[in-house]
Amino acid sequence: MPNAGQMSLNTATVREQWTLTEAIEGCERHRITGIAPWRDKLQECGVKEAAELIRDHDLRVSGLCRGGMFTLENRLSDAIMDDNRQAVDEAAAIGAECLVMVVGGLQPGSKDLTGARRQVEEGLFRCLEYARSAGVKIAIEPLHPMYAADRACVNTLSQALNLCELLGDGIGVAVDVYHVWWDPELETQLERAGRERLLAFHVCDWLIETSDLLLDRGMMGDGVINIHQIRSWMEQEGYCGLNEVEIFSAGNWWKRDPDEVLEICIERLADN
Repeated sequence: MPNAGQMSLNTATVREQWTLTEAIEGCERHRITGIAPWRDKLQECGVKEAAELIRDHDLRVSGLCRGGMFTLENRLSDAIMDDNRQAVDEAAAIGAECLVMVVGGLQPGSKDLTGARRQVEEGLFRCLEYARSAGVKIAIEPLHPMYAADRACVNTLSQALNLCELLGDGIGVAVDVYHVWWDPELETQLERAGRERLLAFHVCDWLIETSDLLLDRGMMGDGVINIHQIRSWMEQEGYCGLNEVEIFSAGNWWKRDPDEVLEICIERLADN
């Protein structure tokens, strides 16, 4: 089972308590070897300053969250693509192992899911060209189908891998157990992905009695996801990256002492 040395802290887990600087210092106190900043926290700190802090604390950056959102407008505007190129630049600056892409849902006022997916494909294609030149890997994160309308119209590993195979090198998937645990094809699709496409692994838990479908994720072990099984499938395919803990929890974990949260994360990661 993973220990603190195999854990990465996604800053969403302590987003209401800590700045990025405080999260980096917290990782050092708890001997956590990786961090995955969200871009708002990175920009708040300053990209150059954050990069120096990360290097000074000898942390791996398991990913940068997030690029994508290609469907915020009814076309791929300059603003959308400029923001994604900036995300690539930020990922390169901090040495991120991948830039996580939450691709966007339906276009404004639209019910055309097929059209949204076509726009996502084009956005990924254009962003990938830039990312390759910067040496940054793109990781598509398929989101649970309940987010298809507003956050991501790529909802299964199969869809994400279809895009990867279409687009070629330099792109893979971020596997978040919260989004994929239910999929009857999960093991098969992880085998299909193989080591080269498995770029990130995010963990938390799915609570049956949930108060919010976005902001009430569970701590590992508090819900119904067989995290150990999914991790073992990842490892069978050669995944040797970090276990990135990403818990959105407005009513519980965001209200607790962040050092206590990290202690419990380490303990639960080892048990699950």
